[in-house]
Amino acid sequence: MTKETFLHDKHVQLGARMVDFAGWHMPVQYTSIIEEHKTVRENVGVFDVSHMGEVFVSGKDSLAFLQKIVPQDISKLAYEKAVYCQLPNKKGGLIDDLIIYKLGINFYLVICNAARIDEDLNWMVRNKKGLDVKIDNQSHNYSLLAVQGPKADELLRTMGLETHQESFTIKPAAICGIKLLISRTGYTGEDGYELLVENEFSEELWDKILKYGEAFNIKPIGLGARDTLRLEAALHLYGNDLDEDTTPVEAGLGWSIPKDKQEDYNGKEIIMEQLQHGGRKKLIGLKMLDKGIARHGYEVYKNGERIGIVTSGGISPTLGENIALAYVKNNKDICTGSIVQVMIREKLHDAEVVKKPFICKKNRIKI
Repeated sequence: MTKETFLHDKHVQLGARMVDFAGWHMPVQYTSIIEEHKTVRENVGVFDVSHMGEVFVSGKDSLAFLQKIVPQDISKLAYEKAVYCQLPNKKGGLIDDLIIYKLGINFYLVICNAARIDEDLNWMVRNKKGLDVKIDNQSHNYSLLAVQGPKADELLRTMGLETHQESFTIKPAAICGIKLLISRTGYTGEDGYELLVENEFSEELWDKILKYGEAFNIKPIGLGARDTLRLEAALHLYGNDLDEDTTPVEAGLGWSIPKDKQEDYNGKEIIMEQLQHGGRKKLIGLKMLDKGIARHGYEVYKNGERIGIVTSGGISPTLGENIALAYVKNNKDICTGSIVQVMIREKLHDAEVVKKPFICKKNRIKI
C-alpha cells in the first residue's frame, strides 16, 4: 500500500501532480520543474520531505554503537552538531547514506533515506548485539519540511526564528509558536533549513510558511525540482549514485572518512585500502557537448570501449546545459577535460568530463 505524508491533502489541494516514490504518494511538481527549480535558486521554496526516516539512538553504549556502524568519528561530534556519513556493509558497500545529529549525552538523531528505512533498521538491530543501546524509529510520528533558498533565513526570521546557527547544526526552536527541531541542512546546494515537527502541527506549519513566504515569492517545490537541484550540486541519490556494491571512496566521498579513527567499523579494511589506492570505479561529472540528454542507465564509452554507466542525468536549469553523474573505470586517463561518449538511442554523443559540483554551492554558512 502506498503511504501518504500528513501533508498529502495539502499537495492535492495545490494541484500537485502526484507520483509514487519510494513507497510514498508524493508531489513531483506543482507548476513546472524549471520554475520551481529557479524559485529555490533565486528566492525560497518549501518541500515536504516527510517520507525521510527519523531514528533516535540512545543508551550508554550509543556512541560505541554508532562508531561501529559508520566510518565517521562520532566521538568528535559536538552537541547540536550534525555530520554526513554512510552506513556500510561488511564489504564497504553502502546500505544508505545518513545525517547524524547529536541531541544530547548518549542521544542522537539519525536521518535515513525513505526507501532504506527498513534496511537501515534491520542492519542497526543486527549490529547492536551486546550493546546497551535503544534504537527508536519515530519516522511515523514526525513530519519534515525543508525551506531552501537564499531568502530562507530571512523568511524564517519573520516567522519568529531566534536561533543563530551555522551549517550542519540543529537546535530546538519555535516558528509561529510551533515547537520543533530546526537544522541548517538541505539537499539543494543552497542555504536553508529542515524543520522536524510533530505530525499534528505539520499542516499548520506548512500553511504558515506559504503565507509568510508570499512576501519572498515562495513556492511549494516537488520531487522533480528537488532532483535537478541536487544534481547541479552533485549530491548523491541513493539507488542511483549509491548502492550496496559501491563504497564511499568510489562514490567520491573520501572527504567524509577520517583516516585516524581508531575504532573498527563494517567495511573499514576495504575502505581504508581504497583511500590509499582507489577503488574499482569512480564517480565523474559530465557535460554533454550537444543536445543529447544522458539519463540513468545509459552507457559511457571512450575510444569505442564501454567504460561505465550514467547514474543521474538531465537538464541543468541554472546552466542551460545537459549534465550527468556517471561511474567509470578508475583510470587516470579519464580525468577533467577528457572527452567521452554517452550512448543515447543507439548513437554516441560526446560529453566532457568536468569538475563536481556543477554549480557553486551556497550552503556553507558560518556565524
